[in-house]
Amino acid sequence: MQDIQKTLELLIGYIKGVWVKKRYIIICSWLICPIGFFYVASMPDVYESQARVYVDTRSVLQPLLRGLAIQTNPQQEIAMMVKTLLSRPNLEIIARESDLDITTTNPTQYENLINSLSNNIKLKSTGRDNLYTISYNHKSPEMARTVVQETLDLFVEGTKGNSRKDSDSASQFIDEQIDEYESRLASAEQRLANFKRKYTALLPNQGTFYQNYSQLESQLEEIQLKIKETEQQIASLSTQINGNNAKSDEFSVRPSDEQSQLTTRYDDRIKNLEENLDQLSLRYTDLHPDVIEANNLLDSLRQAREKEIAEYLSGSDGDNSDQIGSIASELKLEMSRLESQIASMKVRESDYSNKIETLKQKIDLVPQVEAERTALNRDYEITKRKYEELLGRKESAELAQKADVSNENVQFRVIDPPLAPKNAAGPNRLLNYTVVLFLGFSAGLGVAFLVSQITPVVIRASQLTALTNYPVLGTVSHLNKKHINKVNRSRLLVFLLSSLLIFGLYSALMAAEIMQIDIYGRVFS
Repeated sequence: MQDIQKTLELLIGYIKGVWVKKRYIIICSWLICPIGFFYVASMPDVYESQARVYVDTRSVLQPLLRGLAIQTNPQQEIAMMVKTLLSRPNLEIIARESDLDITTTNPTQYENLINSLSNNIKLKSTGRDNLYTISYNHKSPEMARTVVQETLDLFVEGTKGNSRKDSDSASQFIDEQIDEYESRLASAEQRLANFKRKYTALLPNQGTFYQNYSQLESQLEEIQLKIKETEQQIASLSTQINGNNAKSDEFSVRPSDEQSQLTTRYDDRIKNLEENLDQLSLRYTDLHPDVIEANNLLDSLRQAREKEIAEYLSGSDGDNSDQIGSIASELKLEMSRLESQIASMKVRESDYSNKIETLKQKIDLVPQVEAERTALNRDYEITKRKYEELLGRKESAELAQKADVSNENVQFRVIDPPLAPKNAAGPNRLLNYTVVLFLGFSAGLGVAFLVSQITPVVIRASQLTALTNYPVLGTVSHLNKKHINKVNRSRLLVFLLSSLLIFGLYSALMAAEIMQIDIYGRVFS
């Protein structure tokens, strides 16, 4: 309780000390408030113009062209333009288009102008609806509207221009890459053609070297087997011809010792030919030329055998010699035909053998050549694939450009166009007058308090006791108390009149400002 009482006494002492020094409040208020009021009143009016624009990123063609053409992200384009709208090059464009640059006469003023535009032009987004507000403050309402209009035009045209510029840059880059890969593809084709021309003997038209080598060996074995079969047929024919010459006086038909059938000189040939036909049937179809020829020969031998048996059974012995001679001639003709086939097949055998020997001599070079060909083919295929991909991308880019020309991806809709404001947006003189009044009296109170602490005035006995540490036994009043009270009343009256004048001036300025605002509101409403 005593602490609270002491605090209150201390606070009352401070207040009385300030009250004693109240002349400093009068001095500070008259030094600050009139000057401040005059400065606020002389501040030029500032007009604010603003515009609202809605950015529509929806496109009718966008879902139709998905997967067919290259598509950009409109949201990213808008976000990038918002970030770069107030860059120095754009600010210089705004200053030039609005004729603000002609108001400057030196680089310093021009730099101050650019900084002023950067600080006063405001671009704000109202949320997720792509609604943007552009505002600017200036002493001239018409200039404020012009700057906002130029900023809006730059915002709209800059976004579209950047989109077209990006499309043109992409198309130019793709064309350059297509030209480069086209030259690469031509070089790869030339290298591959030169390689094939150089190693044409080692590079078969179909298959690999080893497949060609294996095929030649199979063909050689096949032709050798045919030669053996034909030689066997010739040996059989030669035996039959010799047998006919030795027994030209008899039929070649003989009763069989083991069976009740008759044997002829055609039996061995028919048997050999049937075995040969079985082997050919295992390797070829019935339409193969060798199979057809063997079937025809077998049919003719069977007919000749039946005819000879029939003549034997009829007992026509007078014609045996002619019959035998005719058969021998036929056998010789057949033998000559088979010998011709052997000669032809030996030529083929020799050709196959020579080719196989040639391949054997080059077999050590084959792996290196095939590895080089594989590498060339791989490079060629990669270059060709990249070239075809670039052609496809070029078509997509051209389709996207045509779509951009016919229907813009980003549509700008100006909701509120910029207008020349009629009412000043600033300065807020009502608030500024109040701030000046508060500062004037606050400064006076502060100075009075500071002076009262530097040169204190003893008002109570307790203050004297606190200062001297001696007890105060009593107090003596002033003899001319009436004079002192009169002086105090006059000082109070001066303080009140001074304060009333300051507050009156403040009230008059506030009333004038309110009336002016009301008049502007009625005129332009």
